[in-house]
Amino acid sequence: MDVLLINGPNLGALGTRKPEIYGNVTLADVEATLGDEARALGLTLECFQSNHEGAIVDRIHEAKREGCRYYIVNAGAYTHTSVAIRDAFESVEIPFVEVHISNVHAREEFRHHSYLSPIAAAVLVGCGVKGYSLALELVAHRLSA
Repeated sequence: MDVLLINGPNLGALGTRKPEIYGNVTLADVEATLGDEARALGLTLECFQSNHEGAIVDRIHEAKREGCRYYIVNAGAYTHTSVAIRDAFESVEIPFVEVHISNVHAREEFRHHSYLSPIAAAVLVGCGVKGYSLALELVAHRLSA
């Protein structure tokens, strides 16, 4: 596997949860589109979503053992709360791109802080679901460099 896409809590409800903020595209749609884009770029992509912090931590470590070369992550609410997910990314020493569908800086104050951003290779905020595609393009560029 070249790239693991990780989506955190409530992102399984994408397309139905607050469509005025997150849009009408489902997570299945995002994953299918990204899978097609990854193949076109010559990359293998796996997708994972969980509402559970420990499951995300476990998957980060498993992906390293599986040869993952890059992560794309939308940790959802865990972005603002999880030292455990941050520590997992630090321990595997594999770069990741942090993605947020909405502009978290234009929302509630508690969403302005990310435990992940200081250690991310890049951060994409407020691009809608297009942010996932932009992240994949960046990953492809960096892996080919």
